[in-house]
Amino acid sequence: MQKHLEITFNSAETFREIFQGSAEGILMINDAGDIQLANPVSERMFGYETGELVGKKLEVLLPERYRSQHVQHRVGFKENPAPRRMGVGRDLMARRKDGNEFPVEVSLSYKEINHQLVVVAFIIDITERKKVEEALKHSEEQLLIYASELEKKVKTRTDDLNKLVEDLERANHFLQEQIVERKKAEEETKKALDKERELNELKTKFVSIASHEFRTPLSSVLSSASLIHQYKTKGDFDKIDKHVQRIKSSVNHLTAILNDFLSLGKLEEGRIEVVREEICLKSFFEEILEELRPLLKEGQTIELTCDLEKDEYPLDKRVLRNILFNLLSNASKYSHPHKVIHFDTRLVENSHLEVIIRDEGIGIPESEAKHLFERFFRASNVSNIQGTGLGLNIVKRYVDLLKGTIDFSSIEGKGSTFTITLPLT
Repeated sequence: MQKHLEITFNSAETFREIFQGSAEGILMINDAGDIQLANPVSERMFGYETGELVGKKLEVLLPERYRSQHVQHRVGFKENPAPRRMGVGRDLMARRKDGNEFPVEVSLSYKEINHQLVVVAFIIDITERKKVEEALKHSEEQLLIYASELEKKVKTRTDDLNKLVEDLERANHFLQEQIVERKKAEEETKKALDKERELNELKTKFVSIASHEFRTPLSSVLSSASLIHQYKTKGDFDKIDKHVQRIKSSVNHLTAILNDFLSLGKLEEGRIEVVREEICLKSFFEEILEELRPLLKEGQTIELTCDLEKDEYPLDKRVLRNILFNLLSNASKYSHPHKVIHFDTRLVENSHLEVIIRDEGIGIPESEAKHLFERFFRASNVSNIQGTGLGLNIVKRYVDLLKGTIDFSSIEGKGSTFTITLPLT
């Protein structure tokens, strides 16, 4: 069974790290066309000092011949905002502070903040790509020139048939090499363009995950694998078993992170449909507990109370499992060893299933509770407990899919209680 790792980190700090560390230029512009924020890449790209772009009109980054027309485009975007890409299939030029122009591609997104439209522009300097394209074009021209010269040579050397044949064979071989090289260059360019397009699509769906969430378990796997080799020569099987368990735990951690992102991607793309079927809830709950037991901390137990009037109810088994597994694994992760996790279910007014999961763990600070279901939020008291901050955000989306509700209460240092209510029709 895999632990669903929840990330609930400080969103302002994360935004700042992503904003400052992005490999692309990022600008945030208000609906009046004023630059509100500019990351270091965009400042270097346009030749400005730190903070110098803030407060300037966006049009200062465009060649003068485009500025008046761009103001109209900006007004049109404000009236009908939608994510879009610019500069694809045609040349889009930008202007540096020193007046030099360079080609760019721009992706636009937007967000309404305090009833004002804020546009986010992701900017890529494609100067090097243009150089590659020009080099390919030059190669084609050279190839045509060579072919023309070759034809003239053929016409002037009819008196020496053998030499002519040898020349043609050499020319043909050379042309084949040029064609192969040209195709190879075209394929590499296409791969580069496809890769850029893929990265842009991923960027619009996900916020970059903190690198240590992958580095830590991978380092653990590597160190344990090395120690297993040493202990094998000594015959120390107890220590070998210990490190095998560490490797399994790290793999489960990585798998849980990937599952969180896959689930989030499917939810955002609308690729998860609710399929209700009659399921025996008591047996279903016991299966989940059986799957969870090997993942519990030492001495932890889950007490199930199932107060239902009949055996089967119409629910989506896959979605319900994801909800319960995530909440129960969180209850274990954020509780100390030898603690009890309470898992209570009952029927409400013969039309709704109510599930209550209560732990005796670290709880959630009252001032941070309002952010609990936000993507990538982690409470300040989680210390070094690993997590991606996606778990509860995904749970909330799954509950919404089932047309249900989720509520919680928590006291820091004493535990948390999550209550889910799901309609049975």
